[in-house]
Amino acid sequence: MAVPEVVVEGVVFPPVARPPGSAGSHFLGGAGVRGIEIGGNFIKFTAIGVYLEDAAVSALAKKWAGKTADELASDAAFFRDVVTGDFEKFTRVTMLLPLTGEQYAGKVTENCVAFWKAVGLYTDAEGVAVEKFKEAFKPETFPPGASILFTHSSTGVLTVAFSKDSSVPASGGVAIENKHLCEAVLESIIGEHGVSPAAKLSLAARVSELLTKGTAGAADAPQAEPVSVTA
Repeated sequence: MAVPEVVVEGVVFPPVARPPGSAGSHFLGGAGVRGIEIGGNFIKFTAIGVYLEDAAVSALAKKWAGKTADELASDAAFFRDVVTGDFEKFTRVTMLLPLTGEQYAGKVTENCVAFWKAVGLYTDAEGVAVEKFKEAFKPETFPPGASILFTHSSTGVLTVAFSKDSSVPASGGVAIENKHLCEAVLESIIGEHGVSPAAKLSLAARVSELLTKGTAGAADAPQAEPVSVTA
């Protein structure tokens, strides 16, 4: 089965992408908008695409094959298995509105630290990782169309890279070795309280179809018709 691209608010997420420094291409698991209700209006800030290594299909099939999109979308354990699964993930966050690096990093790390402290996971190692994360973002500004790129390795290394557009650089980025941070960044997007319900719904629908069809070579599949997401 072909894996189609997804278009979110005019931002194109292609069927496959190769994360900076990664050995292979990953397929598009799902994509959606991230926004906030302000004064009765839904303000859209970013478009987010989540890519998965091919190995994700067989890994997730053991527990989730046969589940409908609605069943996956409503089960926090499914998204947790995506976040913690023994396969590489790649997330591209593309700006719809301008944002500074300090604004983005500050909000992400604030949420991460609050969660870690609540569950007793915060140690000096997490404190060091958070400072490295903030430092990577400090000099950055993101106009509309610019992208933040996260590679979440299965060994717990988070690689952070930036692009002035929707392209993905072949190499580069800042590598931060901390499993909790590596997982928390993705958890903040598609976890139980993730900031992009639209991306979660897209991921659940597409993965459900992949598991149903038993498609293991998603990244090598021919392209299908694109899917457009406007809300």
